[in-house]
Amino acid sequence: MTTGRAETFADGVLAIAATLLILNVGSNLPAATHPTHGLGHELVKSWPTFAAYGISFFTIGIIWVNHHALMQQIARVDRTFLFITVFFLMTVSFIPFPTRLIADNLQTGEGRVAALTYGFTLTATAAGFNALWFYAIRKGRLLRSDADPAVVKGITRSYISGPWIYLLATLIALPSPGASLILFAAFNLFWVLESSLFGRARDSTAES
Repeated sequence: MTTGRAETFADGVLAIAATLLILNVGSNLPAATHPTHGLGHELVKSWPTFAAYGISFFTIGIIWVNHHALMQQIARVDRTFLFITVFFLMTVSFIPFPTRLIADNLQTGEGRVAALTYGFTLTATAAGFNALWFYAIRKGRLLRSDADPAVVKGITRSYISGPWIYLLATLIALPSPGASLILFAAFNLFWVLESSLFGRARDSTAES
């Protein structure tokens, strides 16, 4: 079975999940209801909404980039791979819900619960992504015949720590929900830099 339909379905789910994030922001737009506070003040007070949107959108974007890199190394898919993909995409499509919880509750007494829900969702997403990759590469069952072993090892090294880092950032929410959110943002920045550098090195190797 070719990879085309799996890629198309994944792209569609990722695009919808990213779109739902901005709908959450729109439904949370503040109003300057107090005569002494202007709209600027209300926007600043709503910073968790914008922070949660930015972190989640970049998370979904990174997932999209990495899923593209993963599928480039795969020649075909089977039913087990497709069912793992369904689980993985189920977790991705759930991301807008805990994002809304963060936006609404980070500055309240329920911030810890919101951050934990958000973190466990991202941890499950990372675990699902790893399940996809490790199922595909086990004994080379779904890999392209010309897949570069160095690239495969690099992707494995890049992905394997993801669930554990997300879990650590999630547990940080127990003492400090805000610090947990900062760690998720920092992890996104790391992924962007690491993926860009690895991708550049991989492209250079392919051209030489």
